[in-house]
Amino acid sequence: MANADPKSVQPEGSLFINGGFVAGAGAALPVIYPATGQVVAELAEADGGQVDAALAAAVEAQKAWAALPGVERGRVLRRAADIIRARNAELSRIETMDTGKPLQETLVADPTSAADALEYFGGQAAMLGGDHIQLGRDWAYTIREPLGVCVGIGAWNYPMQIAAWKSAPALACGNAMVFKPSETTPLTALALAEIYREAGLPDGVFNVVQGRGEVGAALVNDPRVAKVSLTGSVPTGRKVYAAAAEGMRHVTMELGGKSPILVFDDADLEDAVSGAINGNFYASGQVCSNGTRVFVQSGLMDAFLERLKARLEAGIVAGDPLDEAVNYGPMVSNAQRQIVLGYVEKGLAEGARLITGGKAMDREGFYVEPTVFADVTDDMTIAREEIFGPVMSVLSFETEEEGIARANATEFGLSGAVFTADLTRGHRVAAALECGSAWINAYNLTPVEVPFGGSKMSGVGRENGPRAIENFSQLKTVYVGMGPVEAAY
Repeated sequence: MANADPKSVQPEGSLFINGGFVAGAGAALPVIYPATGQVVAELAEADGGQVDAALAAAVEAQKAWAALPGVERGRVLRRAADIIRARNAELSRIETMDTGKPLQETLVADPTSAADALEYFGGQAAMLGGDHIQLGRDWAYTIREPLGVCVGIGAWNYPMQIAAWKSAPALACGNAMVFKPSETTPLTALALAEIYREAGLPDGVFNVVQGRGEVGAALVNDPRVAKVSLTGSVPTGRKVYAAAAEGMRHVTMELGGKSPILVFDDADLEDAVSGAINGNFYASGQVCSNGTRVFVQSGLMDAFLERLKARLEAGIVAGDPLDEAVNYGPMVSNAQRQIVLGYVEKGLAEGARLITGGKAMDREGFYVEPTVFADVTDDMTIAREEIFGPVMSVLSFETEEEGIARANATEFGLSGAVFTADLTRGHRVAAALECGSAWINAYNLTPVEVPFGGSKMSGVGRENGPRAIENFSQLKTVYVGMGPVEAAY
């Protein structure tokens, strides 16, 4: 079994400003390996002057970057994608030590998805343009312009993917970005910045500052910022959205969820169980789009619970995430572990039936057993609040209409799914679910080619796909008069 080497993930500096690594001048920011609790890197936050320096560098670099032909900007992004793929093993190891996610997982889901985003938007950059509108003898056209300096604020569950999902469309459109990773997982955003530099990105176009809420607030409230893109919780989203509104800044908010999975009696049992496992226990349940409310039609309930329990208890391999045989890792932090265990206690106290799991694992690190509750009712805390951990609530339903109504009875609207052999029903239910992404006989597949985002309290705007271009650019209309100008006087 591999062992964590603290020296191997220490970056050259805590911040990346104007093309180079810089030591943070603010509070200490230790990086803890969640599998052991060991400190594996020592970083520091940015102070106010360094936040200002990052924004100033972005302002200075943005106009020249935007003036390049789109194909040249795209070439830089595509080179960066190639570098990421060539270094996938190294980057995945850093991501594992930062997040605790199994290397088996990060090798296929983290740097690779970041590379996909850079490659995709690198191709989009060459095709940015507007429209021509004929107006009789007159005509008009639109020009797609960058917004200016964008701020990206990341979450701790997919650090490198989120940094790429935000920076790739922003840079493709000709913007500059200042990115603040989660203070819990600060490492791979720095690795991405270094890769951008190596790929030829001009100094100042992509900057990384570290810090907690005070640093984020300084970025969001700065008048030089034109756009804020946040991945985070609903409470954080409310604050950031309100602050951005003060300056009429563009926003993209990818927030939390309490997403439903509807499993009908005619569903393929193995596929439905697989979808529920993917939607609850991948990344130890730390995925915003997870389908943590699993509604199972009553006729399939007993078989579903029996098969789910058997597969979890036989298939989970917990251990050092750096061991590629391990498929289940720890929570990202002890604080998150305690939050999850608190929800388990609430589930038991409110009368839910524990099918499997429910305890902290007896090992070093921040592990929680994969946990399944049955006999859950809609009013229970575990069925209403986002837990962000490996806790599945299984609820019974009878009719399609009932299942849809209960699935939608939440303030969240990020994702949802339906498992059924009846594809007509599948499309009908997917259309009825109040969410930004819906899957039919699948779960949590988010290729960069398709938009991703939420409705209701789960956010505004979309990441990925062509729609992301609209969220990082704006249109200017130019009207061309081809005849004499008439006036009333």
